[in-house]
Amino acid sequence: MNASLAAEFDAPLVNATRFRQAHSADWERLEELVTRLEKRSIRRLSDDDLLELPALYRTTLSSLSVARDTSLDRSLITYLEQLSTRAYFQIYGVQTPAARQIGRFFARSWPESVRAIWRETLFCVLLTAGAAFVSYFLIRADPSWFYAMIPQGLAGGRDPSASAEFLRSTLYEGEKDWLGVFATFLFTHNSQIAIFSFALGFAFAVPTVLLIIYNGMMLGAFVAVFAAKGLGLNVAAWLMIHGTTEIFAICISGAAGIRIGMAIAFPGRLSRMDAVVAAGRTAAIAMAGTVIMLAVAGLLEGVGRQTITNDGLRALIGSAALAGWLVYFYAWRPRSAADGN
Repeated sequence: MNASLAAEFDAPLVNATRFRQAHSADWERLEELVTRLEKRSIRRLSDDDLLELPALYRTTLSSLSVARDTSLDRSLITYLEQLSTRAYFQIYGVQTPAARQIGRFFARSWPESVRAIWRETLFCVLLTAGAAFVSYFLIRADPSWFYAMIPQGLAGGRDPSASAEFLRSTLYEGEKDWLGVFATFLFTHNSQIAIFSFALGFAFAVPTVLLIIYNGMMLGAFVAVFAAKGLGLNVAAWLMIHGTTEIFAICISGAAGIRIGMAIAFPGRLSRMDAVVAAGRTAAIAMAGTVIMLAVAGLLEGVGRQTITNDGLRALIGSAALAGWLVYFYAWRPRSAADGN
């Protein structure tokens, strides 16, 4: 604290008007420099401005300390707090360009967050596969189970009563408008499953687990309908071109929700709030990336529906997409991330 401020602090009572008059010039000068930094860049400040900035910041902090300790008017304290905060971020904050932040998200933040929840992701994958197998065998044994698992709007006529010709047409006749409508509906449905799987993790992850099971059972139900008409491999190829990415995204979303739910239920040595904050940071980054995965899945589905009718090529594209995601998340390491730079 400088001498003049210390003298004012020692006085029995600090007069707010005289205090403003004595120091407002320094505050206004600091506000001017901070505003110029916020609107432009540090290169627009002269050397004298850069040297003046830290001194003005310290003076403003001293003024704030006096204002708080002597109970000056609340509006002045609020003004000084806001000005000090703005100055702090301009002096000490790291100014990272948006392009670099985006690059860091894809190179480090997103894959690191997905790797951090690999156990939960594996659990969701196994849960999806298990539910799909149970649903498949239930419907092959008794087709009436299909109507208990699949909403009529989502089925779009693909049910046990459909003919083999109709089911085949839904896989290969991409020019039909209703197929595009169904594809959009399916994409929207899976996006909702992904979002709810994450959001409902706060309820101790129980709804998330149920949603993952339900999604797996729906998958198995569709395959069972086509397999009953000799089209099992065909529908598998149709699903693979976009489903490998889409289902993987749902599993990551579910894993993110489960991570939060487990932090709430079992915080360990941390307080429950600290555990949730730590889990939420990782889960939110992982979840943010699944939006990109779902967009990629939608693109692959559109390409596969409209231009690719060869089952082998569809399966190859789907397998390549899945392999690419696995390498990106679990095998690839950028040099800077490995070196800790």
